[in-house]
Amino acid sequence: MGRLLALTLAYLAYLLATAIGSERQQHRVQHGPCSYTFILPEVEHCHPLKDFQVTNTLQRDSPPEAVPDPSQSKPGKAQKERPSWQERKLESLESAMENNTQWLQKLENFIQENVRSGMEEMKRTAVHTQTAAMLEMGTNLLSQSAEQTRKLTDVETQVLNQTSRLEIQLLEYSLFTNRLEKHILLQTQEISRLSDKNSFLEERLLALEARYGRELQGLESEKQQLQELLERQSRLVSQLQGELGSSTLNSTLLQRQQAVLADTVQQLLAMVNHCNEISNVPKEEPLSFRDCAEIFRSGVTESGLYSIRLPNSTQTVKVFCDMKTRGGGWTVLQHRINGSVDFHRGWKDYKMGFGETSGEHWLGNDIIHKLTSSQEYSLHVQLKDREGNEAFSHYDRFYIDGEDNNYSLHAEGFGGSAGRTSSLTHTGTQFSTKDRDNDRCTCKCAQLASGGWWFEACGPSNLNGIYYPASSSVVRYNGIKWYYWKGPNLMATMTTMMVRPTHF
Repeated sequence: MGRLLALTLAYLAYLLATAIGSERQQHRVQHGPCSYTFILPEVEHCHPLKDFQVTNTLQRDSPPEAVPDPSQSKPGKAQKERPSWQERKLESLESAMENNTQWLQKLENFIQENVRSGMEEMKRTAVHTQTAAMLEMGTNLLSQSAEQTRKLTDVETQVLNQTSRLEIQLLEYSLFTNRLEKHILLQTQEISRLSDKNSFLEERLLALEARYGRELQGLESEKQQLQELLERQSRLVSQLQGELGSSTLNSTLLQRQQAVLADTVQQLLAMVNHCNEISNVPKEEPLSFRDCAEIFRSGVTESGLYSIRLPNSTQTVKVFCDMKTRGGGWTVLQHRINGSVDFHRGWKDYKMGFGETSGEHWLGNDIIHKLTSSQEYSLHVQLKDREGNEAFSHYDRFYIDGEDNNYSLHAEGFGGSAGRTSSLTHTGTQFSTKDRDNDRCTCKCAQLASGGWWFEACGPSNLNGIYYPASSSVVRYNGIKWYYWKGPNLMATMTTMMVRPTHF
């Protein structure tokens, strides 16, 4: 507190000295870390008291002794009239007190005015300084804000560009993923189809192995019997030769026996050489019939295998004749019953024919052309689904062209219970296989739908598609199809195509 009061007095003294001028005398007193400055009043313009004397004596409280005035004749009376030194001293002190009091009041007023003006000046200076600092700070803040805004705009632009690039990359990845999924789906379907086909081929191979195994066992047994017979005959020949050597008298008889034995040996050798060709061949019909209708007219009414001679040709072929359906006399061109024969074949196989004539088979496009172009034939298509429902489609006029015109189809006069509309393609449609594409579609229907058929733009029918068992519940595009009977959901278990002369 004392230090603060000293600083205040020093500041007031400084202001007073500044206001009064430099002609005032100052007196500085150092007291420890604090210094005190006193401004002395001017004495040049002050008149000294009349009785003021400068002495070299020390100041004391009692006044100096009075010097007797010789002019005064009556000392007692003079002392009574002159004031005492105490009174003069008291008056002098009162006068000095008054002067000091007035001077202090003036000094106080002056100090207050100077302090007030100094404080106001300091406030104005502080306000101006703070205002300038705040303006400068505001300018800096605005500059920094603008710079930060520009940087944020650049960052936002970069983020938007990066986001756009990421969205484009994501879209490309999505499209690539979709294409990959479609490709995988197609590959999966193809694998499934090949797996089914492989299973079918394995079953067929096992069946063939079992069948030929039984035939080989039979042939081995027959061969063993023939070898035993040959050994017996050899022993008999040896015995006869011995008897011939021992008996020369009966030479004529021995010569006859030798000739018989030689014939027997030749027959046995011929049997051994042809033992692998032994088969149960049914009794052949006369070769003068050109189709099953003529065989039926000859009095044969049992369905089975028969030989016919193609018109205008010496070629004979084995065919299956249906003598029961709708009056009989039908020559079978195609038959599917159990899927034991693979119908996904090339052009040459469909041209020459394949399969077992008594079971699943395709008669051959060359044979069908020669047969149906010799006279007018009607076509009968017999169908059966896995529920046992049967239906048929009948065409009053049917024939196909030769190979030079790709076995083009001609069918007219549709009727029957297998749909209100014909499922066969239009007249003039060419035959296609997996290795010869003659359809009107860029998709190669024979490879897509499987089998050889009269595909136009894949079309509503294909009786030579893959045979799927009745237990299968999946509808496949490459299966047997006759669209206008059961639509795409047909699961056929039996199909037959057969022809008969129109005027039967």
